[in-house]
Amino acid sequence: MIQLILHLIGDYITQSDWMAVNKTKSYFAALCHATAYSAPFLLIGDTKAVFVIWLSHLLIDRFRLARYVVFAKNFMGWPFPRWDDCKATGYPSERPAWMAVWLLIVADNTIHLATNYASLRWL
Repeated sequence: MIQLILHLIGDYITQSDWMAVNKTKSYFAALCHATAYSAPFLLIGDTKAVFVIWLSHLLIDRFRLARYVVFAKNFMGWPFPRWDDCKATGYPSERPAWMAVWLLIVADNTIHLATNYASLRWL
């Protein structure tokens, strides 16, 4: 439970609007966000685990990696999506924008939580 609370604090409380808007465009903004996000994990994890949390958060958010996961999982259906049509969120453009964004946020959070758990558990 503490891991979930720290994730929520790091991703939603400590992330400024500037970080949220610029983290996919600027390494500096992504670095600031990943650092603010990861700092609370020092309360429950050793430095190696927190470093992995920091690095994974930096990469996942800077490159919006969740959209690639979403795009890949959509190959389980038919017709197969085209990247040109899905590159914003991983979902086809005919998906309502609000739904695509929220589903992407859920996928992003799931990836972060799984990575954090693995780091804290096995490192």
